[in-house]
This record gives sequence, structure tokens and C-alpha cells, in this order.
Amino acid sequence: MKIQRRIMEYIISVGTNLGDRKKNIDRCIDAINLLPYTDVTAQTSIYETEPVGYARQENFYNIILKVESIFEPHEMLGACLGIESGFGRVRAVRFGPRIIDIDVIFAENLKIESRNLIVPHPRYHERRFILEPLLELFPDGIVYGKDIKPYIEALEGQEIIKLDI
Repeated sequence: MKIQRRIMEYIISVGTNLGDRKKNIDRCIDAINLLPYTDVTAQTSIYETEPVGYARQENFYNIILKVESIFEPHEMLGACLGIESGFGRVRAVRFGPRIIDIDVIFAENLKIESRNLIVPHPRYHERRFILEPLLELFPDGIVYGKDIKPYIEALEGQEIIKLDI
């Protein structure tokens, strides 16, 4: 008997501040598209952003992706961690420099709190590098039933520049 899986939609954040940042993002998108039954269906512009949490490092390039996949949320997290590992990501300093950082921000409108995965991402509403690009994908500011505009208005600092690359 064949098991039917439904296609799920994810919002994924990708950030990088080591090496060729643009190339890292392009390679990451390619890697996600190579996952079985998984496609990046939309992407935002690339934004250059100040680091959050650990200031003594280079600025990040960040992008938000809309991804469709047959993977369940924990499988998607595992795939993202595998891509990070393939890039050579080392977790030496919390919020420190990284060649690639891939986070599952939303898994449709699901709420999951497990040891390994929390969605929506627990700090998405505190991160301008997530919220501002989300407005490109969701111009009305409503993301799976959540209004993100008040979060943006409440944020101070966290300079962000939309790049034309």
C-alpha cells in the first residue's frame, strides 16, 4: 500500500556572513531545490543586515524562501541541518559568524513545540531580517493568519538594506 503525503508550504530564512555571501545563498537555494519533492516557489530580494546577538562580525546577507515539500516539519528541519553541514557550518559561537544558517520560520499555520523544532520560529517577531522580507511575499502583512506589521513597528535598530543583486 502506497502512503500518500500532502505537500506542505514552509517559510525558510537563509543567512550568511562568511565567504562569498551571494554565492552561498545561490548554492543554498540550489541545494533545497535538489531535495526530493521539494521546490523553492518564491524568494525575496537579498537584504544586507547587521548581526543580531553578537555584534563583532561581518554583516549578513539574508533571504526568505517559500518552499513546497512533501517533507513533514521535522524532516524539513533535518534536511536544512544537512545542507548546513554540507556547507561546513561550525557552531562555535552562539549567534556568531556562519557560512550558512537555515531556519524553518513557518510550517504553514502549524504550531510545533518539540525538543528539536519550534514553529513558528520563537524569535521571528524580533528579527527585522525576517519580518521586512516577509512583506515581499505577504504584502498585506498577514502570514498564515499572523499580522506581522505590529512587530515591525515595535522594532528599533537592526539596520536592513535591500540589495539590487
